[in-house]
Amino acid sequence: MLHQGTARLDKRTKDLAKRLGPGDVAIIDHVDMDRLSAESLLETGVDVVVNASASISGTYPNLGPLLLVRGGVRLIDAVGPEVFERIREGEPVEIEGGQIRLGGETVAQGKRLTIDDIEVAMQEATSRLDQQLDAFVRNTMEFVDKERALLTGEVAVPRLRTPLDERHALVVVRGYDYKADLRTLVPYIREMRPALIGVDGGADALMDHGLRPDIIVGDMDSVSDEALTSGAELVVHAYMDGRCPGRERLNALGLTGTEWRSPGMSEDLALMLASESGADLIVAVGTHWNLLEQLDKGRKGMASTFLVRLRIGPRLVDAKGVSKLYRPSAQPSQLIMLVAAGLAVVSVIVFISPAARVFISLVLLRLRTVIGL
Repeated sequence: MLHQGTARLDKRTKDLAKRLGPGDVAIIDHVDMDRLSAESLLETGVDVVVNASASISGTYPNLGPLLLVRGGVRLIDAVGPEVFERIREGEPVEIEGGQIRLGGETVAQGKRLTIDDIEVAMQEATSRLDQQLDAFVRNTMEFVDKERALLTGEVAVPRLRTPLDERHALVVVRGYDYKADLRTLVPYIREMRPALIGVDGGADALMDHGLRPDIIVGDMDSVSDEALTSGAELVVHAYMDGRCPGRERLNALGLTGTEWRSPGMSEDLALMLASESGADLIVAVGTHWNLLEQLDKGRKGMASTFLVRLRIGPRLVDAKGVSKLYRPSAQPSQLIMLVAAGLAVVSVIVFISPAARVFISLVLLRLRTVIGL
């Protein structure tokens, strides 16, 4: 079956998803496509995804390719990096089988993955998962020894303008099921008014729900300009080797942020920031914890995440999956009370308003005339 569309290219899937739409052909370079990236592509309505790399290499059983294909997307796999040299943004391309054609000429070729292909690859990857687990644990223990200050030492955190002392703090990361979990927590947010901390794109997740982030933490690579200029306090993740990827981004926008040099992921920093700034309770949405989630992030170990969670202890409540545990619904008794309250309000209006009483009298007189009483 021949498919024609407009080429959209980016080696960062999460950046490409922001400008994709139905009719486009997404061209990416994403080894072991993770679940979150696949979900972001599905949301765009794109029909074809061309991957320069292997969507499932066999390193671990990543769910991304299976989600895409089950969602009706045609996935052309492992076409090679040359596709980025042969095709330019916005050019019309044709897809047939595993071939990508430009102007009638085949410029790249890969394999169209089927559900059966992916399930076989996932079974093979699952059989080797014990090897990944062994390497993961070894790397974690190696880095625990280097980063043990996160657990036992004093951690100098940036001084914030936003008060966190004796408050709840909600830390939002764009991880598994973050949208559904955040939606479920909206009543909690409205009632308890926690400090809202977005980790990179987590700030946009808050804004999508009509909530303005108080603090944004991260290297600022996946957060929108709108969120960065929303008035939130900005804490930029700088790495131990001196790199600070977010500095240039903020400078370009004319913004200033507090740079914080620390090991680990940005979400670890956000949790530590809330804890060391005096938050009574920290609620985490979308954070990465288990083995597959860490491998999806491309991590070889999880020392900082492990140590930070040990340090925070019982003040940390992980809201992952809360949308599956509980879905608010109106009870019959609540509906009866709502109707009763409405009738009470109408009765009071009628009682205190002469005009309303006259209107009701006219309606009753009209009814008596119609039915002949």
